[in-house]
Amino acid sequence: MTVRYLPRTLSANEAACVTGVPLKQVHRIIDADLLGRAAARREGSRAVHCDGLVSLKLAHETTAIFTVDGRRQLVRYLLGHPDAKTARLHDVSVDVRSMKDEVRDGLSRLARAHETVTTDDAVLSGTPCIRGTRIPAHDVAEMLANGDSIEAIRNAWPVLTEEQIAAAALYARVYPRRGRPRSVPFWRSREPVLSGETAFDDLPPAR
Repeated sequence: MTVRYLPRTLSANEAACVTGVPLKQVHRIIDADLLGRAAARREGSRAVHCDGLVSLKLAHETTAIFTVDGRRQLVRYLLGHPDAKTARLHDVSVDVRSMKDEVRDGLSRLARAHETVTTDDAVLSGTPCIRGTRIPAHDVAEMLANGDSIEAIRNAWPVLTEEQIAAAALYARVYPRRGRPRSVPFWRSREPVLSGETAFDDLPPAR
């Protein structure tokens, strides 16, 4: 399973977004050594090889069915038979075709996000922006997160397509903004305050 523009090894967060497995569960599956050689741990960080993404999804989706050892055996079978349509454990088999399709789609979406969002030190000091523009990807994603519609985002930036907006949202989820989270804008954090009005006739006479 090869997708252009992506490394052969993905971070835990990248793997979570591609497979749909919650990030916390990705860490747990790796720490339980369910993925074997398909996972890596370096200096406190965790990573998953692309060839192990379907196994990661398999290990997660069979949590309620098999024991840890059973899931480990399923993963070993799948890693040893990457073209198999089912993962086998004794006389039990698990169909993995839909999992492979979902992982393939996830990798394609991540690849499109990499193609859509670029960084250039000469553009906003290296802030990730939509390719060919000075529109920060995280600003687009924050508008979506705040409940703004696609139409509202396109009104703000008419040059953007729906595909670019979706890619920016995925990019921001996979690669959160560095540094401290931005504070909520004043206009979103405060309720409007009605100003008091005083008629000129009610003012005390000037002295």
